[in-house]
Amino acid sequence: MLMLWMTGILAVLEIVRELHIFKATRYRVSSAKLAGLRSTRKIIFLSDLHNYCYGRDNDTLFHAIEKERPDLILVGGDMLLRSDGNDYRGTARFLSRLTDICKVYCANGNHEQKLKEQPWRYEQSYQEYKALLVKAGIHLLENESDEFEWDEARIRVTGLEIPMKAYEHVRRDRLKVREIEERIGESKAAYEILLAHHPAYTKIYQEWGADLILCGHYHGGVIGIPGVGGVIAPDFTLFPRYSGGCYPVGNAAAVVSRGLGAHSVPVRLLNPAEIVVIELVESENILYNNKIAMKESIGEDDGDSGKTAGL
Repeated sequence: MLMLWMTGILAVLEIVRELHIFKATRYRVSSAKLAGLRSTRKIIFLSDLHNYCYGRDNDTLFHAIEKERPDLILVGGDMLLRSDGNDYRGTARFLSRLTDICKVYCANGNHEQKLKEQPWRYEQSYQEYKALLVKAGIHLLENESDEFEWDEARIRVTGLEIPMKAYEHVRRDRLKVREIEERIGESKAAYEILLAHHPAYTKIYQEWGADLILCGHYHGGVIGIPGVGGVIAPDFTLFPRYSGGCYPVGNAAAVVSRGLGAHSVPVRLLNPAEIVVIELVESENILYNNKIAMKESIGEDDGDSGKTAGL
């Protein structure tokens, strides 16, 4: 009985600790479509902040991102909390500061999307939130794409908003490629980076034509089991296949962020929050799968590559 009590106390202490830190998780991805790259390009991927604040004005988080010197910052949604009694202005200020580092693209998660599609239900205004981001120079992708060149490689970034019915907890509708094409059109010849918040449809995103799929939503499965993954998703899926990590999906790579915040049930156990650092390279012999190479390395809490941050 004493051992059980001690285990419970240690688990609670670890949960409290993990709710006050974040780490950097690193992946390296290669594709034949990146053959035109002359040097490694670094992307920072952020997701599911849910109005969390690491340090005054999120300074600790900002400086951790700044230190990475990224070429591009991609934001995968659920950065705010849509429910009444919350205030997204601090989050909007933090996101706005990121444009001082490099170009920033932002897509919506279910929190932003529901705030936008059902404005009569909430005190907060999505349109005001959007205006703050756009004014700061953030490229907000609402079922939209932007295309650019890195050296001789053509890159296309798309933000996808799936139907809200596809987020339902119990009777979730299966997403179809046709529904994706109705929203963002067909994939192109460029290297396709798809910001799609819900990871349950990762295979469908790949079938659409995504080369690099960036998701969040599952918060790492709340509780992590080493060698297994997350235990439960927000939609109550037990042991979700894509709870957090980097996964080969056909000839694509899917990166699922474990998120930066929490909501409703504020619990993280063996599942610390994270910023995701993705290096795009022309080719590298790490782990090769259908023209995609991936490597995961997690920085130590007290190291330069995975710095811990306190609230």
